[in-house]
Amino acid sequence: MEPRFEDIYLEYYPSIYRYLLSLTKNSSLAEELTEETFFKALKNIKKYNPEYKIFTWLCTIAKNTYYSTYQKNKKIEPLDIDIKANNEEIINKIITSETNEELLKIIHNLEEPYKEVFTLRFYGDLSYKQIGNIFNKTESWARLTFYRSKLKIKENINEKEL
Repeated sequence: MEPRFEDIYLEYYPSIYRYLLSLTKNSSLAEELTEETFFKALKNIKKYNPEYKIFTWLCTIAKNTYYSTYQKNKKIEPLDIDIKANNEEIINKIITSETNEELLKIIHNLEEPYKEVFTLRFYGDLSYKQIGNIFNKTESWARLTFYRSKLKIKENINEKEL
């Protein structure tokens, strides 16, 4: 029995919202993009390939929705950021809002896929397996890419002496 779209919406809305919030850093924009994601999913439900997980399919739609919005606006300002408490060295560098802003600039300027993998893992709190699924890669690939993104951030922090 196929799941009803309403059930899909109720189950995945919070995860897709958190994913988009991790990309936008703006709760109202994330909410708007989440609604648009589910609208597009409903419109294209006949094209859904059950070979893929629904979550992966929805994340792909969400990512494409985010990028098309980003391209239209050319700049999406990160707002109301909530950085998770973590023992990472990077967090110890975030002492003032100026330093936080500088760190966000460093993250924003990372090349892909480092930027997105870091954002999904650090801000979106997605598992390595979920990140791998979004990129159609392995969990190990996601773990290694996240590690490399942290190294790139640390290099930039050291260069800027934050």
